[in-house]
Amino acid sequence: MFTIGITKGRWNSMVTELQQFKDDYDHNQPMWRIMPEFAKAYPKYERVGLRDLCNEIHEVYRQYDVARITTDMYLSKIQPAMTPAEAWAKMAHRQVERVPIDELEGRITAMLVTPYPPGIPLLIPGECYNKTIVKYLQFVRDFNGRFPGFETDVHGLVREKIDGEDHYFVDAVKM
Repeated sequence: MFTIGITKGRWNSMVTELQQFKDDYDHNQPMWRIMPEFAKAYPKYERVGLRDLCNEIHEVYRQYDVARITTDMYLSKIQPAMTPAEAWAKMAHRQVERVPIDELEGRITAMLVTPYPPGIPLLIPGECYNKTIVKYLQFVRDFNGRFPGFETDVHGLVREKIDGEDHYFVDAVKM
C-alpha cells in the first residue's frame, strides 16, 4: 500500500479510511449501512454487524491456524515427479484429469498453483501435492462456502457447481 511514490494525500486518505473502519467495527455497524452494495449482492450479511462478521472470519482463520498453514505450505518439502515440460506435454496430450481436493495428496499437478494473497506460486507443473497443501485447499473450500463475497482465490483451483453445490478440483496428471 505504501510505495516509494506515495503522496501525503494518499497516505492521509488511507489512514482516514482505516480510522473509519475502526469506528464502524467498534460500533458494530450493520453491513447494510457501511457496505450497502455488498450487502445487496450478498443478503446473508445485510443484518450482520461488522465486528460480528470480523470475529466470525477470524474464528475460522484461528480454527484452521491459517497463519501457520500458509507458512508451512511454502516451507514444506515439495516432491518433484517430473519436469514442468513433461507435465505440460501431459496436458497437451490430454493426459490430465480433474481431481477433488480431498484426493490430491501425492498427485502430480498439471497446473501452476498460486494462492492470492500472496501471489507466489506454491506448486509448478510436475510437483506433487502434500498433506499441508491439501489442508490449505480444504480451508479455502470451507472458507469460501461460509463467506461468499470474501472468497480466497487460488489460481489452478477450479470450482464447479454440481447439483447446486460448489465442489473444488485441480487438474492433475492421470495416474
